[in-house]
Amino acid sequence: MRRSAVDEALGLETMGAETAASGPDGAAGARSAVARVEAAYARIAEVDRAEVWIALVPRDVALAAACDVDARLAAGDDLPLAGTVVAVKDNVDVVGLPTTAGCPSYATSPLGRPGPAAVSAPAVARLVAAGAVVIGKTNLDQFATGLVGTRSPYGAVRHATLPDRVSGGSSSGSAVAVALGIADIGIGTDTAGSGRVPAAFNGLVGIKTTVGLVPTSGVVPACRSYDVVTTFTRDLALGALATRLMVGPSETDPSGRAWPADVPLALRAAPVVAIPRDEDLAPLSPSWRDAFAAAVEAVRATGARTVEVDVSPMLTAARLLYEGAIVAERYEAVGEFLASSPPDADPTVAAIIAAGRDVSAADYVADRATLAAATAETLEILDGADLLLLPTTTEHPTIAAVQADPVAINRRLGTYTNFVNMLDLAAVAIPAGEVDGGPFGVTVLARAFEDQRAIDLAARLLGSGDASIVDGGVDLLVVGAHLRGQPLNPELEALGARFVDSVRTSAAYRLVALDTTPRKPGLVRTGDGAPIVGEVWRVSSGALGRFLAALPAPMALGRVELEDGTWVVGFGCAADAGAGGIDLTAHGGWVAALAAGLQ
Repeated sequence: MRRSAVDEALGLETMGAETAASGPDGAAGARSAVARVEAAYARIAEVDRAEVWIALVPRDVALAAACDVDARLAAGDDLPLAGTVVAVKDNVDVVGLPTTAGCPSYATSPLGRPGPAAVSAPAVARLVAAGAVVIGKTNLDQFATGLVGTRSPYGAVRHATLPDRVSGGSSSGSAVAVALGIADIGIGTDTAGSGRVPAAFNGLVGIKTTVGLVPTSGVVPACRSYDVVTTFTRDLALGALATRLMVGPSETDPSGRAWPADVPLALRAAPVVAIPRDEDLAPLSPSWRDAFAAAVEAVRATGARTVEVDVSPMLTAARLLYEGAIVAERYEAVGEFLASSPPDADPTVAAIIAAGRDVSAADYVADRATLAAATAETLEILDGADLLLLPTTTEHPTIAAVQADPVAINRRLGTYTNFVNMLDLAAVAIPAGEVDGGPFGVTVLARAFEDQRAIDLAARLLGSGDASIVDGGVDLLVVGAHLRGQPLNPELEALGARFVDSVRTSAAYRLVALDTTPRKPGLVRTGDGAPIVGEVWRVSSGALGRFLAALPAPMALGRVELEDGTWVVGFGCAADAGAGGIDLTAHGGWVAALAAGLQ
């Protein structure tokens, strides 16, 4: 019995049960939402980690939602997340539940968000619409201010397997819920690293998209301009799927952004990956440096080339988030509430946010201008590189150490994360082994809207299957010099095209060698042809337009019929050029013709 993609990601044998209902593709063996919810609540009782949760959905309510998912699945609905459960950070609205942002009085004060949420945040609603079941709201560093997971009146969230150490924040509860096997998807938010540091500490995948791609309406802001809703998963493919479902404009979020028309859909086969200089790794202990060096070797083993770059300007820019005027955005979000002196405010958080109260407009504008210049400098630093690899954080402190020194340690933990959103970069945090008795993680960073390239390198490092966070694209058939291993294939890779499959055309085509440099074949539709071997690549519509505009005569693009009866965009040639070419049809394809001695 074939398992669904979600089953593959989660491990059906160990975590759930099968149902006889058919999934969206008609294959039996779709995961039972009811069984998964039952398993989640059993696991909650088993681990007994009350500090992870601020509010749990009543078990009978969650089971009712799961029953509905199973019924919809049986009726043939397309529910790609059927059989998954979600834990949501409690600064993100979930319908029917209060939103505390880690401060109980915020959910009752007229200066906060009194009462249960009337609707879910779009990011959550989209997951639920895809078949996921929300089981609760999770603990966090209050008002998403911190990277440690200890700044909460609900208690410090202990690490999933090392209870004397911090879990990482601010999305502490969501990460630990996933790491403990309670939830399949943890929803966090990330302004300075809150969706990446907990991933590193708990051996998870944390996906933080380009700012604005996932709507932030329904989220209590930390710094409104730089907040991102993120995912934690144990599996890259599931995280990419959840992220893809969350991405997209929302009428409730006027600051949202969409994928550009020419968005890259893939990372080239042999990319260039930037890595920091030795001096930029000074905050790491020798053992953590060794772990990062091993990660760099793993990158090279994928076929990538690495190049050292000076990341110190990025690290300098990171200081503006807390030490400059940008902190005014934190005051704008919840400063008025905290100024009312709520009794359950965390003193460290309150002090950080209060620092933004007296920032002048001129200073804020000046720091935004400094950030704009730093963003341009970052692009110059990364010129010639596809991606940047960094350690996710600097150390893994104990809870006791953080309580003794709550600010300095927290600041160090954000060394390699604080600048990312401010400089408009995308990031994927992934596990990279263990060091000093706990998980070690690295982060793959990409330019804005080049998120998929970071996902692809993460997949290669993790040995994961195909994982895509970009919907859409146009399937393009190539039959000659653009095939893999042929001289013009780099043109497709430069466009961010993604290899889909090796295929054959229908028998209605002939293949001819054209008199061009380099030598190219032309595909001609005729009544007496044969199947021709080719490849389908997926490319974004804007990139395809650029490709077509640069296409030299006598080449052309048109509709081509494949052997299975489907039609795709493919290469053809002008009729007169085809008539004068050397007929290669008997070889069945361009590569075979070259092997036979075509000059």
